[in-house]
Parts: sequence; C-alpha cells; structure tokens
Amino acid sequence: MLPMFRKRSRATVALDIGSNIVKCLRIDHSGERPRITNFAMVDLLPEAIVEGEIMDRDMVIDAIRECLGRAEISDDTVVSAVGGRSVIVKKILMDQMAEEDAREAILWEAEQHVPFDIDDISLDFQIVREDVGANQMEVLLVAAKKETIQGHADLLRDAELKPQIVDVDAFAVQNSWETANGGPSQEVVGLINIGADVTSVCIMQNGVPYFTRDLAVGTNRFVEEIQKEFGVGLDEAREVTAAPDKADVDADRLASVLVEVAEDISTGIERSLSFLRTSGDAESIDRVVLSGGGSRFPGLADFLRDRHEVEVEQADPLTAVDYDPETFVEYDTDEIAPLLAVSVGLALRQPGGEQ
Repeated sequence: MLPMFRKRSRATVALDIGSNIVKCLRIDHSGERPRITNFAMVDLLPEAIVEGEIMDRDMVIDAIRECLGRAEISDDTVVSAVGGRSVIVKKILMDQMAEEDAREAILWEAEQHVPFDIDDISLDFQIVREDVGANQMEVLLVAAKKETIQGHADLLRDAELKPQIVDVDAFAVQNSWETANGGPSQEVVGLINIGADVTSVCIMQNGVPYFTRDLAVGTNRFVEEIQKEFGVGLDEAREVTAAPDKADVDADRLASVLVEVAEDISTGIERSLSFLRTSGDAESIDRVVLSGGGSRFPGLADFLRDRHEVEVEQADPLTAVDYDPETFVEYDTDEIAPLLAVSVGLALRQPGGEQ
C-alpha cells in the first residue's frame, strides 16, 4: 500500500476513481523526465458513487472502461488509490529496533493506535526517524480496512484490470507536489485536495506526512449550496462549480456560497494545526497548496490566505512531467491541472524506483 513496496517498470498507468469523475493517465519513465503519453477523464452520474460508496457498480466499471478506451491505453496493469474514513495514517513512537523486528512488533502497536479490529485491517509502516531519544524511533503507521482494499481491487479486476499498487490518495498528492517542486520541502506544507465528497488535508515536512485528515466537504457541497442559492438544477449548478469565473450568476451571491463551504475547510485546517501544536511537531503552516476540483473556486485561496495568514498556491502537477500538448487537446490544462494531483502522483510511482 505504501510507496516503498514497488517494482521498476518503464510505464505506469494510474486510475483515479472519484465520486464525479474517473481519470486515467499513463506515464512513460524511460526518458530523462517522466512523460505523460495518454490521458482521458469521464464524468460519472451522481447516483454512481454517493459519499464514497459505490451505488451502481456496473456504471462505474463502464466508466473505467470508457476512460481507458478514450485514452487509448491498452495496458491492463494499473496503480490506484483509496482514502476516506477507512484509512488511518498516524505517526507513532516505538522502541528502537531493526526494520525486520519492527515488522513483527507493528501489529501490537497498531492495536494501541488504530480504532479498527486488528484482524480487519491491512498494515504498512515506514521508519521516519531512527532515533528521537529515550531509545525510541518515529514510525509512520498506515492502516486500511481490508474490505476497502479488497473491494477496490475487486472493482478493478471486474473491469478486467490488474491492480499493481493500491496507494493512499493523500500520499499520491504529496508525491506529485514534491516531484513538481524538486523534492521534499523543509517548510511545513498543508496539501488540501478538494474532491467531490471529501477534502483531504495532509500536513507534511521534509517528506513526512505528520498529519492527515479527511473532511466531509467537497465540490458536491458547493453544488448543493449553489442549487439552493440560485434555484437551479443539478447540471447547471455543476457547470457553475466547474467554471465559476465563466458562470452567468451574481458574483456576490456566489462569494457567499464560497464562504459557507470554505469555513468548514478552514476549520479542518485549524484543527489539524491544533493537533500538531499539541504533539510538538509544528506551530504553524508555512504554505498551503490547493488541488482537486474545488480548488479553483474563485476567492477560496484568498479566503484561506486571509484566515490563516499563510501563503496559498494552486497545485500544478503537470510541471512534474513532460507531455505533448496534443495529449490534452480536448482540455484547458490550466483548468484541469489541479484535478490531476492524485493521478499524476500515482503514475509517477515506479515500483522499485525513486518516486
């Protein structure tokens, strides 16, 4: 599940299954820089996936196949990701020991830190710091419900695909941002990925995700509030959310919708910071990076910048890779780039390589 267990390959196909959109992307690793060779995305009907739960399996499988077909991807081995409340990422302290011994002890440690039955989870870990004093080391623990991992893998197999890696979506976002920025940063960075139903918050430093949190708010909340505020249907509200700067609606009323939803995101950031202060990991965030479908909503960056007095920027994972403009001929790359944080981060995975 974690990126440390990988095998080297010359190309990686990423499949990002969101509540609203399925995205697939292929990266060739044989050159000096990774290069996107294929890309497509397909919209999902609202009833296909609701609050992260697949309601119409056949509809999702059809969308996966359509996406791969549009992208002209023939590879059947894919890298994908899971997230949400069924995934726990936590930094813990353990007695100093070799990694092989830690692998034996991690089950007992997980029982103390993970709110799931130990028999129902898949575990992975990485030693972050080998010596933090008092004969202890710092370990990043990742636990996911087996039914979540198995269910996701079964979905891919039903689409006639072979799951190579099932990663954590927050780690994929981290991977794409660090690659685009030349590696881990000494700054405390908050990666905020705003999806359809969930906004993931990952606060990291020096390549270590000190804290992750999933907020039950996303672009679907924007859609719902726009429907209420302007009395429009679902399709029109989605169009406003997708391209708010081009929408024919009152800007002030649209801004009020933004504030209502942005407050929840802001509160999630503040709670994450409070945890970090309590644990002694960080007093503040140096930079916030927005990605996902809701990240381009006008005024959101300014709202978070003013509220938290921090630099806020838009993620552009496409700067991490080369690509032929023809690959994105159907799209405006400035508009879709933030949506690709997960898929680019996944496709940058070279099993056994540096990413």
